[in-house]
Amino acid sequence: MYRVGDYVFFENSSSNPYLIRRIEELNKTASGNVEAKVVCFYRRRDISHSLIQLADKHAKELEEEKETPTEIELTEKQKHQLRHRELFLSRQYESLPATHIRGKCSVALLNETESVLSYLDKDDTFFYSLVYDPTQKTLLADKGEIRVGPRFQADVPEMLQEGEPDDRDQTKLEEKLWDPECPLTNKQIDQFLVVARAVGTFARALDCSSSVRQPSLHMSAAAASRDITLFHAMDTLHRLNYDLSSALSVLVPAGGPVLCRDEMEEWSASEAAMFEEALEKYGKDFNDIRQDFLPWKSLTSIIEYYYMWKTTDRYVQQKRLKAAEAESKLKQVYIPTYNKPNPNQISVTNGKMATVNGAGPGAYHAAGGGRACESCYTMQSAQWYSWGPPNMQCRLCVSCWMYWKKYGGLKMPSRAEGTEERTSPSPEPRARSHVPRQSNHMMPMRNSGSPKSSMKTKQAFLLKVSRLTKMARHMCRDIIKLRRAARRPFVPVNCGAVKAEYRKHTHLVIIFLTWTAPPSDHPHLGPPPSLLLLLLLYYYYYFVFVFSHPFPIKTACPHHYEFDHLFICFSFEFFLFCVSWIQTSHLGGSIPTFAQITSLSGQNRARTGPVTISTSWFSFFSFLFASTSFTPCVSSRVHVTCVLVADEI
Repeated sequence: MYRVGDYVFFENSSSNPYLIRRIEELNKTASGNVEAKVVCFYRRRDISHSLIQLADKHAKELEEEKETPTEIELTEKQKHQLRHRELFLSRQYESLPATHIRGKCSVALLNETESVLSYLDKDDTFFYSLVYDPTQKTLLADKGEIRVGPRFQADVPEMLQEGEPDDRDQTKLEEKLWDPECPLTNKQIDQFLVVARAVGTFARALDCSSSVRQPSLHMSAAAASRDITLFHAMDTLHRLNYDLSSALSVLVPAGGPVLCRDEMEEWSASEAAMFEEALEKYGKDFNDIRQDFLPWKSLTSIIEYYYMWKTTDRYVQQKRLKAAEAESKLKQVYIPTYNKPNPNQISVTNGKMATVNGAGPGAYHAAGGGRACESCYTMQSAQWYSWGPPNMQCRLCVSCWMYWKKYGGLKMPSRAEGTEERTSPSPEPRARSHVPRQSNHMMPMRNSGSPKSSMKTKQAFLLKVSRLTKMARHMCRDIIKLRRAARRPFVPVNCGAVKAEYRKHTHLVIIFLTWTAPPSDHPHLGPPPSLLLLLLLYYYYYFVFVFSHPFPIKTACPHHYEFDHLFICFSFEFFLFCVSWIQTSHLGGSIPTFAQITSLSGQNRARTGPVTISTSWFSFFSFLFASTSFTPCVSSRVHVTCVLVADEI
């Protein structure tokens, strides 16, 4: 038997976990079927990972606020199963057929003073602490949350003994509004209140707006007899030390009688109708009523009007209508136990598995007959159920299948949930910031029957850039600061500025040099001296001059082709060999200077600015391969490749 207010399981899919809902109404349709209007609850697996992190952060803050946090050591299995007991309340309603109900459960607001083991010790028990909005994708703290502790409860002072005086200053604690021991008698007070009502009725007769709202004398007199008029009269009498003549003169000053109005008179008929509509939609959620229906009214005004509205005849009539409507509605419904076989149930024919969730006859005949349960790894069960995609051919035993349907997870952490969840150190739901979210889809991986998990390795990747991109890092150092960009990985790099700076150097000539070492019987052989001079010249100008000056080396070639940079790429070992060979063979053992290099290359003076080398393509390559001064260079092979690249990286 299911009643309004029960928390129940609903089944909307044969393979997915049950839905958890709270019955709000039971309605009988025209066809005779019973539909249940329910409030939706969501599991952790139903919301996004970002909201799970937000919920964990909120829980951590609550845990830090506690003055005496509870230290409970839970096993890994208990931590895993405790996450399956957490739900998120929503304000969303939906209608579901009552025949889809599969049982009752219990859902409670998270009690911070209660042990978390109480949720695990009871079957079909869940808890919640946050409200989830599925349309806005937000999480909010439940307004019904109970705050326990000295920060939220008052400290009651000790009771005074009989005859013990109270030394507290009463004027600082409270304000006296009426003295019951005043010198006036009850008859005098009643007569003064009658005069106050008469003054209020006369004031409404003089007021044009009031005469429109209360056209009859009877309505004006009723409005003047409300509490706002009586409170004003008694307050005036108390302020004037209960002097009747002075109080009467205040009620009727020189400008005319005092008119006191409450919220019932201030609100128009259209505003009252909007309030009743909002109250029907939101209930006593005055913040939402003010935000969506009456934004020009203050929250105090709306609350005051609500409690005055409850004293009217209109409220009494609506209450009677709702009571009669509730009497006509169903209060409970009987749903028999659901005994139909589940489509995911694996049928057994002659002791062999026949069909697995549409995978075809004989799917388990060879591949799945000896598979273990994906949750508890047992090999024996009275009944098996297919779990996950059909091609995975995974199965669950009876107990694990019921756990999956009720709690939306497996009893033990599966390989589909990742290693992070296995090693989570969080001991309880209030420290959920250390508990990673379980997999949204809970798709299993292949299981060979062994309880040992086999994690699927992540695919590695290698970022390999071209040589031109590497050159752009050096050419555009004023635009892109690599070290600074590495420290701010989420700030994008302005690629447009880098390309614009790179295009200033319209052409690049890249010369790749590879050198084959001389044979062992001629170890003294080396590359051509002119080539070595070119390499050293490149070394001095590029690594010394270019890196310390903003002006690059320019080389002018025929047909008006200008090259802003001359890049010669060679191995580090080859460069060391060139330097040592020049040092020992031509310069008497000293490290060559720029003047010595230029003198060896036929230039008699050292240049302090950018060097311009005028040559033709033929003379350029002749300069590289010149061997007139060193004939045996044919045995040491130097391979040169020239690449011309324009306007792109």
